[in-house]
Formats: sequence, structure tokens, C-alpha cells
Amino acid sequence: MNRFSKTKDVEAESSVKEIDILRLLAAFWHHIWIIVIVALLCGAIAFVYAYFFITPTYQSSAMMYVNNGSLIGGTTVNLSDLTASKNLVDTYIVLLKTRQTLEAVIDRAGVDLTYEQLNPKISASAVNSTEVFRVTVTDVDPERATLIANTTAAVLQERVEHIVNGSTAVVVDQAVVPAGKSAPSLTKYTAIGLILGVVASCAVIVVLELMDDQVRDESFLTQNYSLPILASIPDLTANVTGKAYKYGKYGRYGKYGKYGKRYYYGGGTSTGKDADREKEQKGGAKDGEQ
Repeated sequence: MNRFSKTKDVEAESSVKEIDILRLLAAFWHHIWIIVIVALLCGAIAFVYAYFFITPTYQSSAMMYVNNGSLIGGTTVNLSDLTASKNLVDTYIVLLKTRQTLEAVIDRAGVDLTYEQLNPKISASAVNSTEVFRVTVTDVDPERATLIANTTAAVLQERVEHIVNGSTAVVVDQAVVPAGKSAPSLTKYTAIGLILGVVASCAVIVVLELMDDQVRDESFLTQNYSLPILASIPDLTANVTGKAYKYGKYGRYGKYGKYGKRYYYGGGTSTGKDADREKEQKGGAKDGEQ
């Protein structure tokens, strides 16, 4: 019963995999060339994908100022008036995204877009929590993005004066044609590709290391099994110069002479009886040649 219970304990312990950090780091260093190649390959794929397969987009923005009606003609400004102006920014942004406002923008700008197509292209947000907010248009055509942004600002200004009594929205900065594209960012895509390549290659190396159950040294048995090491067999296949195999201080074994006889010799040169044997072999070879 004790023998069987010990066997079960060993099997249970062997089924549990412990993660050795030093072993994983050594595996990463041993396969560093694979990690580098995979990272560069993924980075190159991400760069090519972003450059050739993603349509570039451009952004153009116009800025507007919210003017509360209580501030018009007044000589003093109190905190409540400024707070009311900031709260009106959220109201103006809601009015900006309504169907009537965007359809008016489409008609006045003369663009071939529907409400469903224009709605995701327009965004608005307050600038640093002030009474100023920015209207941003994203489009594949930089000139059309600028046209839509300026038209949106003009239409919103009219609708605010018509809907919100005593309040106005003033355009403080017109939109201009952007000089460069806003997306995609080639640097960002390439960096993401490099990171994904490193993560993927490291994950594969970790899985292979955890699945590797080959016994390579004594430490593998002591770490994974509760069994003592009684003996170990030295490696006799370590190749050295001279096409022979060396085993400690006893010299090398496995070198063949002219007559196919295998012999031992120590320290790389033959001495004593081995030297006489070599002389006999050399003399016999010369007589045979004559």
C-alpha cells in the first residue's frame, strides 16, 4: 500500500507545473533571435497594412464661444453667469448633433452625404472646461472637412439664437484646410506590430518550455519529483579536437590507427607501451608499402 501511495504522490507532483522565472529568462535569451525576427516581421506587416490598406483621414476644427444672455450689456460678471455659460456648452453640443442641424449643414454645404453618414464625422467638446468649444470634422477629403466644419459653425450659430432665448454662439476661429492626415499613424501601427510580435513569440516560447518534459539534468528531477538522485551517467560524446572523445583525466577514447585498431592514450600523446605500439604500427606500415 505504501509503495502504491508513493507512486501516486509522485504522479500528482509531476502533473503540477511550476514556472521557473530563471528558466524562462534563459529560454528567452536563447531564442532572442526568434523574438527579434518575429517582432520585426509583425512590425513590417503592420506598417504595410497601415500604409497601403487604410484610407487616410483628415481633421478640421472650428472654435465657438458661448455667450450667456445675462452677460450682454452688463458691467460685472459673477460666478453664476460663468457657470451658466459653461452649462450651455453641453446644450449647444446636443443641438449640433440633431437631425435638423446636420441636414441644414448638408443642404448649405452641398455635400453628397446623408444624415447617417455625416453624424459620425462631426464631434464637439469643450476646450479646457471653458465657455469655448471646438467643432471637429473628420473626412477623407481635407477640403470637404474644412467646408463642413465652417458650415456647421454657421448653422449652429443661427439655430442657437433661434432656439435658446438670450444666448448666442460666436465663431472665434474658422476651420482651415489641414496640412497633414490625422490617421492612420504609421508610427503607432508599427509600434503595436512590434509589441504584438514580441508578446506572441514570448508566449509561444513559454508554452513550449512548459510542455517540454525532457530530462536534461539532475535539477529537472529534483525540482519536479520527490526522488533522490542515486547516480548519473557522464556525457561521453563531447567532441574535442583530433576527432576523438575526451573523458576526464583518463585521456581520449575512440581514435583509430592505420590498421583500424582502437586504442587509449592519455593527455593527447602516447607514452610507454602505447608509444612502442605506435612505433610497431608505423614500422609495419612502412614494410607493407615497400
